[in-house]
Order: sequence, then structure tokens, then C-alpha cells
Amino acid sequence: MTSSSGGADMIDWDLAVATATRLVRPGPEISREEAREAVAELRRFASEAERHVREYTGMGEPNTGTPVLVVDRPGWVQANVAGFRTVIQPLVAKLRSRREGVPGAAVLGAVGEKVTGIEVGMLLAFLSSRVLGQYETFAPLAGGGRDGQDGAAGADAPSAGRLLLVAPNIVHVERELEVDPRDFRLWVCLHEETHRTQFTAVPWLRDHVESEIQAFLAETDVDPATLFERLREAVGSIGGFGGGSAASGSEGADGGTGMLIDVVQTPAQREILGRLTAVMSLLEGHADVVMDGVGPEVVPSVAEIREKFQQRRAKGAGRLDQALRRLLGLDAKLRQYQDGAAFTRAVVDAVGMDGFNRVWTSPNTLPTKEEIHDPAAWVSRVHGSSASS
Repeated sequence: MTSSSGGADMIDWDLAVATATRLVRPGPEISREEAREAVAELRRFASEAERHVREYTGMGEPNTGTPVLVVDRPGWVQANVAGFRTVIQPLVAKLRSRREGVPGAAVLGAVGEKVTGIEVGMLLAFLSSRVLGQYETFAPLAGGGRDGQDGAAGADAPSAGRLLLVAPNIVHVERELEVDPRDFRLWVCLHEETHRTQFTAVPWLRDHVESEIQAFLAETDVDPATLFERLREAVGSIGGFGGGSAASGSEGADGGTGMLIDVVQTPAQREILGRLTAVMSLLEGHADVVMDGVGPEVVPSVAEIREKFQQRRAKGAGRLDQALRRLLGLDAKLRQYQDGAAFTRAVVDAVGMDGFNRVWTSPNTLPTKEEIHDPAAWVSRVHGSSASS
């Protein structure tokens, strides 16, 4: 594939994919038979997790159309590039119109596009080994990939969303933590299936999140050269909003917040960003609560898995890994899990799961950034005097 945008897209996406694919680290050593078994089990657990999530949350009807793809690391890269490119297209069009007629702009843009493409690819390669799973909310595709260690996601037709499970990363982490593979794989699927349920059971949620992102980008008014630099510094955000509600089921990059912070300029943008942060905290925290709350009857070793996984989240893999986590906003992502989970548990304790589900009524019943840290305020606003103690 070659890019022919002539500097019009800010990032040479084809070069980003090629760079990431070339640099991506190999997955764990695994036989062909073990790989096939892992793929089959993940697909089966994704289906099984759907029923558990619906029963625990009381949300939604049986899924009939959202595909599940078990992919390798290059497949994850391709899927996220496609989604992120779709989300930022309005901003690209805006900058393109500003650049028309400016002497030398096309040449400078093309050079910047190549440089940014390489840097995006380098960071995608880093992130591709860390994401366990992802619900792609903004995926522009309906399929086209192969399942398994060699799986890759194509890019053709529009889609309402799809579930990605990154098989080599799941196998790597379950081995590193020395936990039961069956329990760990189902545990991850429970988190990702919760995201799928959130977006399929709440019809307005996808459009609401997308409209907030587009409103934020519409407020952006920087020259292309400056935006090149900011995108280069904040490209870790591709792991999230670029492909879905979250970068991973359990430890992905911040779903877009890193990049958005770098282009904040106006009070309106700060207000929108506050709402987006609250929504992402809710979605991630709710999924964390569900994956643990389904219970030991379904995942017998859930307590052991959670304890070991929390330790892994906290310490990272070394100084370089910790530095990259800070650069890419991964630490902020962990706070989203923690804040959202605390909010969810507090509300469920106060008004029960049915009462918590009032959060999905409309955009007006979503928690504000302040209410995420003050669940009682949300309960008071939404439930009023009817809230139980």
C-alpha cells in the first residue's frame, strides 16, 4: 500500500502500519496446535461471557450481529489505524482546507506526514504487545481478517463495532502471571464483553461519544505544523478512541485522552474533555467491576488473578516501560479504571444494580467528572429522595 495524500492526512497511515508491522515484537513461543486451541477457546469464551454479563448487569438482549475477531499484533495495529483515521477525518479536512493555496504547504505536509507515520508506527508496535482485548466502537470495517496468530483485520465496509481479542498477548500474560489459562481467558473476555454490552444495549452511547470527540476536534484551531508535533508527542492515544471504547480489556493505552490533552486550547475543549474523561472512567470501571463480580462460580481463581494482575499493572516491566507508560498516558488510564470502579461499586451499594443502570438512560444521566469522585452526588441528582441508604 502507498499513501497518495500529498501531505493531506497529517500521518502516512500506510507507512505507520508498515513500520509497526516491521518492528512489532514476536509473540510467545506456541505450537500451531496450541494457537488453534487458544483461538477456539477465546471465541467460545467471548460467547459464554455475553450471557454472564447480561445476567449480572441486567443489560441488553442476546447479541446477534457484533463479530468477534481473534487477532495477532499486526492485526491489532491495522484495526486501530483504520478506526483512528476515521475518527479524526473531520479535523484532517479542516486542516487541509486551511493549507490550500499556501506556498510550499503540500511539500512540507508530505514530509511531515512521512515523519509522523514512522513515529506513529514505532509507538503502535510498542502498544501492540500490551493490549489484551478491545471493543472497536468506531471501526470502519465489517471483517476481512483471519483469526489466530496470523490474524489481521481488513478495512472495507462500515460496521457498528466489533470485539478484538489479541491472542498472543493474552497467552503471554497468563504465562507471566502463572494463572489458570482457562480462567484468565474468560476473565479477559468478561471485560471486553461488558464493553460490547455497553455499546449495543445503550443505542445512543456510540453517537454520543463520537459527537463529543467531533465537537472537541472542531474546536481545534492550530496550524498543521504545530499539530504534527502534538500528534507525534501524543500518538499513544491511538490505542483507544482510534479503535473503540478502550484500548484493552485490562491494560491498554488511554482511550484518546493523551492526544486530546495535547490539543486543548479553549474553555469549551476543557469542558468537553471533562465529560469524555467521566464517560471513559465509567465504561472502564464498570467493566472492571463486572469482570470480578460475575463470581468464583464462573472464574474460580478470580481473586488470585485480580491480585496478580493489579501487581503487574502497578509495577510495569522496568524503567523503560514505566517511562513509556507515563509518556503515553497509561498511568492516567489506570486511574480511570480505579475511579470508575469505585463509582460503580458505591452506586450499586446505594441503589442496587437496577438503580445503577439509570446511568444509561440518556446523556443527562451520565456522571459528571465531579460525580465520578462523588457517587453520592450522582445518586442524589438522578434518584433524589427515592435512593435507598
